[in-house]
Amino acid sequence: MAAAPTTIHPSAIVDDGARLGAGCRVWHFVHICAGARIGAGCSFGQNVFVGNDVTIGANVKVQNNVSVYDAVTLEDDVFCGPSMVFTNVYNPRAAVARKDQYRRTLVRQGATLGANCTVVCGVTIGQHAFVGAGAVVQRDVPAHALVVGVPARRIGWMSRHGERLALPASGQAEARCPATGERYRLEGERLERLEA
Repeated sequence: MAAAPTTIHPSAIVDDGARLGAGCRVWHFVHICAGARIGAGCSFGQNVFVGNDVTIGANVKVQNNVSVYDAVTLEDDVFCGPSMVFTNVYNPRAAVARKDQYRRTLVRQGATLGANCTVVCGVTIGQHAFVGAGAVVQRDVPAHALVVGVPARRIGWMSRHGERLALPASGQAEARCPATGERYRLEGERLERLEA
């Protein structure tokens, strides 16, 4: 079976040199810079910007009005909600050039970044983590963690399916995903999925 074609809206700009995998959808007024490396099956909503030093995996959804700036890596299956924000300079000043001081940001496979959240540069957001709408992430987020607030703090845990697990923020406990039945074990401040 042939791979799905990539669809690029006539108002979008995809610079020469940008690499997009099969089946991507690039909507109205998107700009993808020449150095961007993008996997298959991604979707870029209206008014998205993707910088040169950006790597995006497969099946990533970037909703309207998101700028993915240089030094950001999004692994497979990441969801970026509408108008969420990435940064790449920790202490910007208009009069001081700091392009040599970009801090790298890594968003691991399956993570969700809720609408209007802000991810301060230099952090890693773990696999299947969930950042609530409007949160401000200033430090690393563990795999499967649910974080909310300003600054973001962990209030619980999420399954791979995106369901909140009946677990405390830390301690010793086990729970099942209410949608899939997958089992998870909490050990202190670390959650692991148990094999069937």
